[in-house]
Amino acid sequence: MLTRILSSIGFEKRATNYNPVFAPDAWGRAGIAAPYASAAAVLSNLSVAARCVSLRSELLASVPLKLYRKMPNGDRERVTDHPLANVLGDLANPLMTSFEMREFLVRQLDQTGNAYARIERNGNGQVAALWPVNSAMVTVERLESGRLRYRVTQPGQRGPVILLQEEMLHIRASSEDGLLGRSPIAIARGTLGRAIAENQTALTLAANGLRPSGVLEHPGKLSAEAKNNIAQSVMEQASGPAKTGQPLVLEEGMKWGNASFSAVDAEFLASRVLSNEDCARIFGVPGGAVGIRDSVSYGSAAADAQALVQNCLQPLAERVEQAFMRCLLTAEGRRSYIIEHDLRGLLRGNMMERFAAYRIGREIGMYSVNELRKAENESAIEGGDSYLQPVTLAGSSAPNNEGDDV
Repeated sequence: MLTRILSSIGFEKRATNYNPVFAPDAWGRAGIAAPYASAAAVLSNLSVAARCVSLRSELLASVPLKLYRKMPNGDRERVTDHPLANVLGDLANPLMTSFEMREFLVRQLDQTGNAYARIERNGNGQVAALWPVNSAMVTVERLESGRLRYRVTQPGQRGPVILLQEEMLHIRASSEDGLLGRSPIAIARGTLGRAIAENQTALTLAANGLRPSGVLEHPGKLSAEAKNNIAQSVMEQASGPAKTGQPLVLEEGMKWGNASFSAVDAEFLASRVLSNEDCARIFGVPGGAVGIRDSVSYGSAAADAQALVQNCLQPLAERVEQAFMRCLLTAEGRRSYIIEHDLRGLLRGNMMERFAAYRIGREIGMYSVNELRKAENESAIEGGDSYLQPVTLAGSSAPNNEGDDV
């Protein structure tokens, strides 16, 4: 009564020992924090996340990365005699292939949000090699001039190595400040933390599956010693892999009551499926590409392959290409050269679809025979550089090439 009176005249006193567990939105739920979702924890506990990281890095590294020269008429031509072309498509350095280097960079990008490689240049200032640098060893600093400086701590050295902006290849994931990128793991650490917790719960259920969890009911009153003896007897009967599935023998009218919940009762299996789908969505990978699908038809597999390139690899390729051009080419070089992935190989489809598309491209005059043969890794043939011109588009004096071989 006194409390109500004091509250009515403005002297209400609130508790200072507030506990969020007792807040209305937490009633009926335990306040258990999810595990910390570090990159190592995610990749070692979540197979779908590990597969997404490996799929993105391996696929993009397997796609040809080419150097093109811009032509005055707007066209471009492939460059193969430039030192940078060798770094991009053959050997990144004397110890690593281009595939290995780009796989390393994309894995670092997905795990830490930043990928680094030290740039080695020849006497002409051209890029001669790229050397990988672990993201955990790099500290990025912004100078007063606005330029960046990189401190690299290497094992076995007394102090950090200072690299200037022109000496470091830096690829950022999505960034909040334009200086450092954030990985998908860091952005979605809450969801991935819950997925790790579910995985640990599954391991706990599997570990305890060999032991009963329940209540023993006895019609009479037992002493403390008798209770301990009965509990020890039950554990001896049921513990161990060799005793899995064996029945319990209870005496003196005792009854067994199950006190544990099953995975089905808690919809645990469904929640794990949802966690796997969340992992795929976080990395932008279609579920079918990482095996999340009950049944796979040809149409669904083709749609997943298309979505994998358009929604996952294409943005990733653009991010890598523009970082390469920013860091590996000078301002003059960016006006003369283009670095680009060739993603057409991932969209080839089956042979019937490819040849049907080739036929259409040939008949409308878009491709020559040799260009189509080159797309199939076949050698050129004599007279295969001519183009067809449809009759409906040709002028009265234009030659008719309909008789050329396809």
